[in-house]
Amino acid sequence: MNPLCPCGSEHPLSQCCGRYHAGTPAPDAERLMRSRYSAYVLGLIDYLLRTTLPAQQAGLDSAAIAAWSQQSQWLGLQVSGAEQIPGTPAHARVTFTAHWRDSDGEHAHQERSAFVQVDGHWYFIDPSVPLKASRNDPCPCAGGQKFKKCCASYLA
Repeated sequence: MNPLCPCGSEHPLSQCCGRYHAGTPAPDAERLMRSRYSAYVLGLIDYLLRTTLPAQQAGLDSAAIAAWSQQSQWLGLQVSGAEQIPGTPAHARVTFTAHWRDSDGEHAHQERSAFVQVDGHWYFIDPSVPLKASRNDPCPCAGGQKFKKCCASYLA
């Protein structure tokens, strides 16, 4: 029996986020965000690291991510909006609320996350991990623009 996907799609995991966890690139930022939520539920920490902007991956605390994933009971995901922003490279914003329970009680976290698409892959731009780039440097996403014209505004 194939379990339902934790992202709330009502589809089997293997036909939803499971295929992205297995290596198929997510076709849009919303599906990447949903697959990242599912990865927290399933403890797929390597996937969470891999789908964060490559220039930020070394700054992630994988032990803390794993602890949060494992010590939480994930209660659901609500997506309230997804907006693709035209340009090269493509950017997007996804607004969602994640619900979970831990030793401190039940929680809800609402966020408007930023994403960038580079070489056919969508990446989460983590606002908690600084990028080492000044305004006129090439953007760390490798999208071919200066940082100020590309990802800088998504980290403000």
